[in-house]
Amino acid sequence: MRILRGIAYVLGALALIWATTTLAAMWVYRDIPADVLEGRYANEASRFMNLEGVRVHYRDEGSGPPLVLIHANFASLLGWEPWVEALKDRHRVIRFDMTSHGLTGPDPTGDYSLERTIYLAERFIDTLGLENITVGGTSLGGTVAMHIASRNPDLVERLILLSPGALESGDDESVASRGMPPQARVLEYILPRALPAFMLSSAWGKTSEPPEELIDRWHDLWLLEGQRAAQLERLGQYEAGDLEGALKKIRTPTLLLWGEANPQAKIKHGYELRDMLANADVQMLKYPDVGHMAVQEAGAEIARDVRAWLEGTLDINNAVGEST
Repeated sequence: MRILRGIAYVLGALALIWATTTLAAMWVYRDIPADVLEGRYANEASRFMNLEGVRVHYRDEGSGPPLVLIHANFASLLGWEPWVEALKDRHRVIRFDMTSHGLTGPDPTGDYSLERTIYLAERFIDTLGLENITVGGTSLGGTVAMHIASRNPDLVERLILLSPGALESGDDESVASRGMPPQARVLEYILPRALPAFMLSSAWGKTSEPPEELIDRWHDLWLLEGQRAAQLERLGQYEAGDLEGALKKIRTPTLLLWGEANPQAKIKHGYELRDMLANADVQMLKYPDVGHMAVQEAGAEIARDVRAWLEGTLDINNAVGEST
């Protein structure tokens, strides 16, 4: 009996330690209120628009032909800062946070499908009254941009794709088809900074290391109230849609940009995408040593090529990127 009591005591102590540690971790990684993060990451250019119950955070800067930029999965509109600084003197640069991202946060409908994401982007563009636009996107934002261009040929004059997503998913099953692993739900309560640090470093090229400030920003914005649950829903609902069918409809002049050291969306996918855009006038540039986070790795340099292309002065011999 004494041994059994001892075992019970030890097990009880271990359970208490586990519960205390778990509760402490949940407290450390608790949600951050929206007003706190808005005070930290919104600025005088930040605006908020109500779209069907979604409070969309966006920025609209500069003047000239409109350029709409759509960020990557897990990122936010803040990632486009190098391009905005390089382009806003001659272009009206508009960017927004998708639902489950940045300061926009959760969608009250709980719908994070690609169709809903595209629809909200189209509604955003329509609400601002934009016409004759250039749409640019990276990673998931590139997928959204391709679908917008294919669905709105009279609206989109030009298309910029920076290592867009979707094609690499063909190498494996989508998350939605496999189902979200139940273990992932722990991220709703415990989300260490090491996770965004790992994700950024694993997507980085050979140019440098992810800045600590960028890691902190990703971690902070993931902790927005309701954000983690919303992002897990997005991952579980994601499908690339009929990308092949969409690409066949695109006849828009397109600038395709790719980092050769991209470990996530490999350069072979860039060549494949270029071939799939058979009905469009495509110009492709590649950047040695640059990875998937190209705007953060070499944003100002790539923006020089983007600006020249937008203004019709791109000279391949003097471009930062290499023509393919």
